[in-house]
Amino acid sequence: MTLPHSHDAPVALALRGIDKRYGNVQALSAATLEVRPGTVHALLGENGAGKSTLMRIAYGLERADAGTLLVWNDRVRVTSPAEAIAQGIGMVHQHFTLVPAMTVAENIALGGKGRLDLAHVARRVDELSTLTGFALDPNARVEALPVGAQQRVEIAKALMHAARILILDEPTAVLAPNESTELLRWVRVYADAGNAAVLITHKLREALGVADEVTVLRRGRTVLTAQRDEVTSDALTSAMIGEELLSARPRSIGKVSRSRSSVEVVFRADRLTLSDTTGIVRLRDATFEINAGEIVGIAAVEGNGQRELLRALAGRLGPTSGVLAHPPAVGFVPEDRHHDAVLLNRSLSENVALRGAGARRGMIDWDAVSAQTERLMLEYDVRAESANLAMRALSGGNQQKLVLARELALESSSEQALVVENATRGLDVRATAEIHARLRTAAQNGAAIVLYSSDIDEVLLLATRAFVVFDRSVRELPLDRERIGQAMVGAT
Repeated sequence: MTLPHSHDAPVALALRGIDKRYGNVQALSAATLEVRPGTVHALLGENGAGKSTLMRIAYGLERADAGTLLVWNDRVRVTSPAEAIAQGIGMVHQHFTLVPAMTVAENIALGGKGRLDLAHVARRVDELSTLTGFALDPNARVEALPVGAQQRVEIAKALMHAARILILDEPTAVLAPNESTELLRWVRVYADAGNAAVLITHKLREALGVADEVTVLRRGRTVLTAQRDEVTSDALTSAMIGEELLSARPRSIGKVSRSRSSVEVVFRADRLTLSDTTGIVRLRDATFEINAGEIVGIAAVEGNGQRELLRALAGRLGPTSGVLAHPPAVGFVPEDRHHDAVLLNRSLSENVALRGAGARRGMIDWDAVSAQTERLMLEYDVRAESANLAMRALSGGNQQKLVLARELALESSSEQALVVENATRGLDVRATAEIHARLRTAAQNGAAIVLYSSDIDEVLLLATRAFVVFDRSVRELPLDRERIGQAMVGAT
């Protein structure tokens, strides 16, 4: 289904007939996107479909090989982000572009003109906080902020330059449910004021809930453009992955169900207290057990201690007091893969070799590592030319799939624990289903899995038990969306 386009109709942003090739890979082929004033336009597609590439062309980060770009009905040439900003285009990237050592105000001021007046910038940050509903401290250093807060700084940075066309790449990926709701409500208000918003998202419910129009890319081509009320979730899924692949998707594996008496305790905490790197206590007197064969979901709003809890379970953070027992080898998938999980300039094989780094001894058999990498790439559908390709060359979703493949490659019976933080962030519908199935399979094979997701529905979908982390405490609750949601914000 494709809407007829009139070249005389008003458009805020239009990309027509866009081609882009990287070597032998045709990333975009005659791709088209038209966004009207006063609307939210959802851009959907699998990982590697070309969504981010198309928007990077609109923002001047990439140059198209062919095609035209229109901004407010005028044909323009945008060759840099500075030119895009001058045209009133702002972009909030999935991977942050902030300078960690600088403050919020200093980061937001970057890209501005004239003399730097931090007091004025701080006032503008306060105004933006009121406008968006985000609590931003102008004087806080970005490196000390949790990932969700850093995402909010990115949004404020784009708004600081008076963007009338706002491109948001997976903006709710690291936000708690109430934060996501508030952000999308603000996006709706932003568009209703006559602006235009492009929402790149893999959450179909999110797209169908806020968008006026949707466009789907598949393998670099525009395969569907429609009004929101003309499509269903099934139709969008079919357009994204194709009818033939939809019927061939892996079957979902049922929830893990095990008798506690038949399994061993893998993690045990007794009056566990954890502090962050600045010495502030983030978790106090937590006592719990996690058994083999379980998927324990962690639900929490950013900053309540779940970050420290996950890193302690993964063996990356020692207790301040109390006892925490865990296996010597724990797989760990952090939410910020660029900072904590991969080496962007090294090969895929070298990144796979990072599994268990620091604990292994002896010479590395690189032929064996390369063979293992090729096997994981095939098994997890990591789309790359070879295991010798640099990690940086992969799309974000393919990077995440390789990290998950590496950490899920349990090589011996002693490696029975996995800690996963926002495992499907940035993944499309099919890849998300595959990862969910693999996590369930790992649990059925005896692994103890601790899963944190900022998407409460993902926690409810996968978890056999759920812990809510709030106000430095850990509390187990039934798998009930309303009760867990209330506990996440301290409601009775």
